[in-house]
Amino acid sequence: MKQKIEIPYSLSSMDLQNFVFEGTQTAWYKMGSGKPLLILHGWGSSSAVMKPIAEKLKDIRTCYLIDFPGFGQSPEPPAAWDVDRYTDLTEAFIHQIIEADSVDVLVHSYGNRVLLKLLSRSEIKQKIDKVIITGGAGLKPKRSMKYYFRKYTAKLLKAPFLILPNPLRDKGLNSLRRTKLWKMLGSSDYKQLSGVMRETFVKSVTEYLDDLLPQIEHEALLVWGKNDTATPLDQAYRMDKRLKNGVLVEIENAGHYAFLDQPQQFTAICRAYLNPDS
Repeated sequence: MKQKIEIPYSLSSMDLQNFVFEGTQTAWYKMGSGKPLLILHGWGSSSAVMKPIAEKLKDIRTCYLIDFPGFGQSPEPPAAWDVDRYTDLTEAFIHQIIEADSVDVLVHSYGNRVLLKLLSRSEIKQKIDKVIITGGAGLKPKRSMKYYFRKYTAKLLKAPFLILPNPLRDKGLNSLRRTKLWKMLGSSDYKQLSGVMRETFVKSVTEYLDDLLPQIEHEALLVWGKNDTATPLDQAYRMDKRLKNGVLVEIENAGHYAFLDQPQQFTAICRAYLNPDS
């Protein structure tokens, strides 16, 4: 079950700035001073959730927070995006807005998918220095019997409609998707979406990035809540093992949002990593 988030901060309209990437608007915010730190949020989240981290690090870093298109104050993209498209936007943002020789990056959940793509791209990876990953998504999860039951039940329900010619096929599938049974089969994230963002979600969660890990040379600090059920600790172990320079730190009594569950400990770990000589 998805953890309910209590947002302790808000981002006022006075903080809001807009970055336009190929016609798509992206809200972003900036605070602090020092070396740039790009902070990327997770799926169904926004910069408002990540602001507590920025508030605690703004004395040592200039923090840049993005609302990915379809989240927070950013409108949905004009068509369904995949992880590569969000990565294209983030790469353009680093080049055009941050405009620094190097930038540190802190990511949560879905933001890790974008980060792994960035670190595998020859040009932009040269600009990325220190990396912090918390509750990072993108690896192939271990699946339960319940998952496979839902998956193959959905396939069986769709099968009769797939043999029909259009427009009967589309009409039948649309009717199926409106049924109570079909809605019960979807994940909680999927059920809350419609249209473009539903397609975007499917494109994102069906792409696994495990094979990118051995190619990444960057030093990466992994900070994980021991009680994380969205991206369980076994994924952190696999990431740590496959990265050439990964270091894993586990936080007790913390879940998927470790930085909200244990803010003081999380901040202390990040500060020690970002400014080891202070």
